[in-house]
Amino acid sequence: MLKEKITVSSWNEWDPLKHVIVGRADGCCIPAPEPALDAKVPEDSDMRGQYGPRMQDTVDKANQLLDDFSNLLQKKGIKVDRPTPINFNQKIATPDWEVESMFGCMPARDIILTVGNEMLEATMSYRCRWFEYLNYRPLLQHYYNSDPNMKHESAPKPRLTDSDYRKDYLSDKIGIQKRLEWTEKKFFVTTEEEPLFDAADILRFGKDLVVQHGFTTNLKGIDWIKRHYKNHRVHAVNFPGDPYPIHIDATFTPIKPGLIINNPQRRLPKDQRKLFEQNDWKIIDAAQPAHNSPPELCYSSVWLSMNVLVLDPKTVCVEKSEVYQAEQLDKLGMEVVPVDLRDAYAFGGGLHCCTADVYREGKLEDYFPKQ
Repeated sequence: MLKEKITVSSWNEWDPLKHVIVGRADGCCIPAPEPALDAKVPEDSDMRGQYGPRMQDTVDKANQLLDDFSNLLQKKGIKVDRPTPINFNQKIATPDWEVESMFGCMPARDIILTVGNEMLEATMSYRCRWFEYLNYRPLLQHYYNSDPNMKHESAPKPRLTDSDYRKDYLSDKIGIQKRLEWTEKKFFVTTEEEPLFDAADILRFGKDLVVQHGFTTNLKGIDWIKRHYKNHRVHAVNFPGDPYPIHIDATFTPIKPGLIINNPQRRLPKDQRKLFEQNDWKIIDAAQPAHNSPPELCYSSVWLSMNVLVLDPKTVCVEKSEVYQAEQLDKLGMEVVPVDLRDAYAFGGGLHCCTADVYREGKLEDYFPKQ
């Protein structure tokens, strides 16, 4: 029997996708209160004060949608792997803290960053997500054994003591206006105690990595990324219009070389647009979401509408109910593939969130030669 040939390589968000990880909803929990989570959950959310396993019927529905999405990708010739869920409904602890449960393994993008032939496990900044990398270890071990050029790396695990979080964010009555003032001043819930970053705060543009500074990634985390990827140029960005700045992929989404859609409520500041504009990249406002509110028990905003998965520079997967986003991308010359995923949003996000690249055809290129 021939050994399966696996190549790990992905340099950007748009080259032809040939191998991907798609998450699962099995056993997902609403995490118990903790400092990073308390800052993230909106004050009017139906998730405030709730924690524990999600209802089995919602898990089954989400898994069906994720399975259907996986099958759709496979029919397009894309190899799909799935994580191996661990038991999330158990107390976890380190010498510094303990929490009542973990989270899940639907949003693979949050944990795993693929840059070239390296797959990196992010630090994570939520205590409930400290062990989440374990769901992906069987796959990463398989890739390591199968591809002699693959590099498996793990960023230093943070202690996540109380020193990592600002006490100002522990109040449940901060209000949106105060949050917007704080985020505009880059006063986030995470301190600079130690390097913190989630992989979903990082976008790959060939030789350049664009990293969001916000709730889940601090400046020390960005500095660690700069030191780790010595052959890349790393750019910190932030989006002042976002009161809950977590993960860049519902705010700033590259579609193909030269084109980015940007959340119109969270526009990239003028001084940070220079890199893109002087290299002839267009940044346009994303279409409005089709929904006025997120699904029940969902952390994410309505802007998961722009959380799309690009299959190649001419083809993009869009959540099927997000008709305005689909229409915009169609007018921009993309073939739009509708995917039913809204009932899985609550388990960790949209189409980009629930996937992690293993292999995209293409090579390392410089998309921003003027710097």
